[in-house]
Amino acid sequence: MSTASMAKGTAVPASLPWPGLLALSTAAFTAVMTELLPAGLLPRMAPALGVSEARVGFLVTGYALASFAAAIPLTALLRGLPRRQVLVGALLGFAVSNAVVALSSSYVLTFVMRLLAGCMGGLLWAMLVGYAARMVPAERRGRAIAIVLAGITLALSLGVPAGTALAGAVGWRTAFGVLAGLAVLLVGWVRWRVPGFAGEAPHARVPLARVAVLPGLPAVLSVTLFLLLGHQVMYTYVAPFASHAGFGRTDVVLLVFGTATVAGIWITGVLVDRRLRATLLAALALCAAVMPALGLYAHAPAVLLGSVALWGVAFGGAPTLIQTALVDTSGPAHADMATSLQATVYNAGIAAGSLTGGVALENLGPGALPWTALPLLTAALVTVVLARRHAFPAARVPA
Repeated sequence: MSTASMAKGTAVPASLPWPGLLALSTAAFTAVMTELLPAGLLPRMAPALGVSEARVGFLVTGYALASFAAAIPLTALLRGLPRRQVLVGALLGFAVSNAVVALSSSYVLTFVMRLLAGCMGGLLWAMLVGYAARMVPAERRGRAIAIVLAGITLALSLGVPAGTALAGAVGWRTAFGVLAGLAVLLVGWVRWRVPGFAGEAPHARVPLARVAVLPGLPAVLSVTLFLLLGHQVMYTYVAPFASHAGFGRTDVVLLVFGTATVAGIWITGVLVDRRLRATLLAALALCAAVMPALGLYAHAPAVLLGSVALWGVAFGGAPTLIQTALVDTSGPAHADMATSLQATVYNAGIAAGSLTGGVALENLGPGALPWTALPLLTAALVTVVLARRHAFPAARVPA
């Protein structure tokens, strides 16, 4: 089937459109790399920009804050434009931002470009899932979303370490230049293999307030918030917790977690379209179950690493499951606005979870972290159990 026929909405392919989905997955990879790469380059970037390492760290913070603030308003502002044009515009924004960062010796200019990249990131995250959902039949929606979100996992587990190694070998400016070049190449790939879809017609646009209260949507957003709160309590402070447990190799712990998330994505891709509710319940139950194990027996290296592996498998698949439920609930027509809400909740959960974990660490010590995360993860699980009718039905009824 031609791209033109898909753009007109006449049909969608019976099989997965791999080239287009992989382009969207690579866009997700590029966004995560752009966001997190400075975190591994603090000692190299600080002298070149004439600032402290802490201020270089603010380049990551600024990106995250801009992404948080821009997701909803930018998505609402641009919802009437052709979708592929908006996607291309976001990728060009990444290209410009990373190219200027690669050349800049001014901290102020670099920070402004990071804010631009964060705005593009907020817009991109609001688009990707809905875009993937519109490219495939409803019964293949979950697998398509899993493929796109795999770009995040690959960036975290392989891309960021590789980017840091590249910067060490050829310089941090080259690393950002490579990211800029990747974004430009992606523009060509998107225009070639990703179908174009029309924006929302004025008469069809549902106000944001009405999208937010669509049946089941508040429950999906609540699960997102509780999961990220509980996850970040532990993940943000995994280094002091591992040290508390007598295991000083934080890099090994993170490698185990990252590798396990890849397995989680693969398992979820197999099950999401047939057993969404059951798989999500299992993932959340597993996330919750490993916390007491970490709290009681983390001093045993086998238990520590085994629990972290199970946590990684469970968490690796959870975002795909939740975002598939989100699109099922909102329908592809409202998916961009619904996903912009979820992106905002997601970032709020990251920030609040890190803050909660920091308070627990400072006042109660590392041993309290799993017990702080446990009730939050349990709340996510209970919400899925209770939200059976609209948000997480036993049998998927895609909108």
